[in-house]
Amino acid sequence: MTESLRLAKRLAHMLPCSRREAELYITGGWVRVDGVMVDEPQFRVTEAQKIELDAQAKAEPQEPVTLLLHQPVAAEPAAAMKLIAPASHAPDDPVQRQVLRGHFVHLTAVLPLQSGATGLAVFTQDRRVARKLADEARPVEQEYIVEVAGVMAPDGLALLQHGLSLEGRALPALKVSWQSEHRLRFALKNPRPGQIRFMCEQVGLQVVALKRIRIGRLPMAKLPPGQWRYLDPRERF
Repeated sequence: MTESLRLAKRLAHMLPCSRREAELYITGGWVRVDGVMVDEPQFRVTEAQKIELDAQAKAEPQEPVTLLLHQPVAAEPAAAMKLIAPASHAPDDPVQRQVLRGHFVHLTAVLPLQSGATGLAVFTQDRRVARKLADEARPVEQEYIVEVAGVMAPDGLALLQHGLSLEGRALPALKVSWQSEHRLRFALKNPRPGQIRFMCEQVGLQVVALKRIRIGRLPMAKLPPGQWRYLDPRERF
């Protein structure tokens, strides 16, 4: 039987280069085995297989990525993260980049959805993005579409905009408007867990569905349910 070697070891001998450099080339998506990109340094290859290194290859660590998911079902962040995989990458992602295994490790969920909500969810490897979205001093506005049932109290819309308290603390003023007969639009900063559902109940409404459609300047737009895309480095929340 032909003995197999780890791809990183084979590439290091072939170039030659250090094992660390070989691993960076591989995890960066610069190496092909028999014409197919392989980004696993531990992948086993034989002497008979053809190993190719892209002419533009750089032995550099990958830049951290941020992934935007249209979360189709209400779930905790850890469960929602399981929806992110190569197979659920949006085919019309405007950010044209190679999907690598390294993009799915060390992801942090930021700005968790309201309890029971679906919609735009953010997972990032980038500490700068995480810090910006977690900054309570300069909170980023979030927009939710809330489907409701019931009859709103006569002064309900004014109370939603300003006048309610939660756990003994007055809620700050926010933007609330009717989008249709059974849908409200909430635009608010740094919402507390369960805040939207609580507010609706205080004015006689029951929440049927919650969907986050925007974070800061970034809308969910036409991202299909259950699919994700990359955040373009030029995009800003």
